[in-house]
Amino acid sequence: MNDTHKLVIIVGSVREGRFGPVVASWVADRAREHGGFDIDIVDLADADIPLALPEVSPVLAGDSYPRPEAMASLTSHLEEADAFVVVTPEYNHSYPASLKAAIDWHFSQWKAKPVAFVSYGGAAGGRHAVLHLENVFTELHAVTIRDGLAFPYYYRSWEDGRPQDQEAPGYAKAMLDQLAWWAAALRAARESIPYPA
Repeated sequence: MNDTHKLVIIVGSVREGRFGPVVASWVADRAREHGGFDIDIVDLADADIPLALPEVSPVLAGDSYPRPEAMASLTSHLEEADAFVVVTPEYNHSYPASLKAAIDWHFSQWKAKPVAFVSYGGAAGGRHAVLHLENVFTELHAVTIRDGLAFPYYYRSWEDGRPQDQEAPGYAKAMLDQLAWWAAALRAARESIPYPA
């Protein structure tokens, strides 16, 4: 089996002036240092993701689900992934509509794959968004990783593209260690036994 895993880091916000790409870049650097991943950053601002969904669900439609042609690249990146890190802000105690739309346009692409979360926001550091996302990804048969990263008051706790908290790289390594373990275990399982859903 390949020693590295395809890691897709998703920038969940498409808001003007967003901070997500800064966080995603820092996470990608930590993943490169980790050495267990081939990294792919997917920025939802680069994808055409309509809010209106087709009548039939992707669960029932399978490969014939009628996604827009402009979404093909996003779908391909998600399909090829062994693991995900979702980078999300917190909007009104939840996560962005852009992220929900990207999730809802897909189903099998998340199934039996691990998902870790890196959030940022005000006092809660985006934790409310992550709590909601954990429920959503459980419904999609993904495995959510216990250890993530949350950055409260990111607008004053980051400098020159990195967090000032000296413990942050250690927390990132713990998250990535767990993510790599689950990526290996779930890829081996998917390759040996079809997932029953």
